Amino acid sequence: MTDLYPMLLESTLHTKVWGGRKLADVMGKDLPTADPYGEAWEVHDTSTVVNGVFAGRTLADVLAEHGTAMIGDVSDPAQGLPLLIKLLDAADWLSVQVHPNDEQARELENQPRGKTEAWYIVAADPTAKLIIGVEPGTSREEMAAAIRETRMEDVLVSTDIVAGDVLYIPAGTVHAIGPGTLLYEVQQSSNTTYRLYDWGRMGLDGAPRELHIEKGVQVSNVDSLPEVTHPTANDAPVVTVVRGEFFTTTLHHIMGSTATLSTDQAYFHTLTCIAGEVTVSAGEVSFALPKGQSAFIPAAVGMYTLNGDGRVLRSWQGTE
Repeated sequence: MTDLYPMLLESTLHTKVWGGRKLADVMGKDLPTADPYGEAWEVHDTSTVVNGVFAGRTLADVLAEHGTAMIGDVSDPAQGLPLLIKLLDAADWLSVQVHPNDEQARELENQPRGKTEAWYIVAADPTAKLIIGVEPGTSREEMAAAIRETRMEDVLVSTDIVAGDVLYIPAGTVHAIGPGTLLYEVQQSSNTTYRLYDWGRMGLDGAPRELHIEKGVQVSNVDSLPEVTHPTANDAPVVTVVRGEFFTTTLHHIMGSTATLSTDQAYFHTLTCIAGEVTVSAGEVSFALPKGQSAFIPAAVGMYTLNGDGRVLRSWQGTE
């Protein structure tokens, strides 16, 4: 069996009606056309390995061949990578969305998992906002009526944001990203999204985008709101960004220093550099990870190091 090693990745880019150019202007990505790009899927089954013997193959290909050595034994390899890491650039409002939890995803969509996610704000314009839910106490009937009457703004709750803010978004949270926001997203890998409201606009094809009112209202939390936190106000070497049921994310400040990390042979790690550049090393494998690039550390790798001058977000399935 080929030994697994840290893998530098080529992300998958997606144009969006609400996208912009910050993935290039701020994160240094090479956008192939002049279209609005909203998402870079940094770590996903479709991500392509660019170094070593697996160069040119997708993570899904390597996972199918190496199973638990790639992702650990917490998740079923047959269901693909359990986490999805994205960079998102919102030049306009995203649609207002909600996601089911695992039980609801199985019941409503025959899917193995729902979607809990979290956002780390990489950059934000002075006017940037997030939608974090509906006014607590709003009935599902009132919510559905507001959507159908194109006045959902009446029941939505928004909050101002700055770089370094974090929002943990449990399944069932009504949410949306506002204009002028560049963020890192970690989520359960699921495509199950219920679009509740799209501000009355057309898609890139000139047609209204589909709404999923009945299911979306059914799974929505109408009782409470999540809290925006700012855990990264200091330059400590390691800061816990979020710790939840499905993933943990930490921010590493690598300032002319070396951080020694380990998968403990139990969890895969994802690395995304959001400032500067670091070098990722394990055994004889070493590569530069500049701003806007991501890497995948298979569970079987064990010990590895980061050194240089940069800031790196690391996510994994463990809770410690």
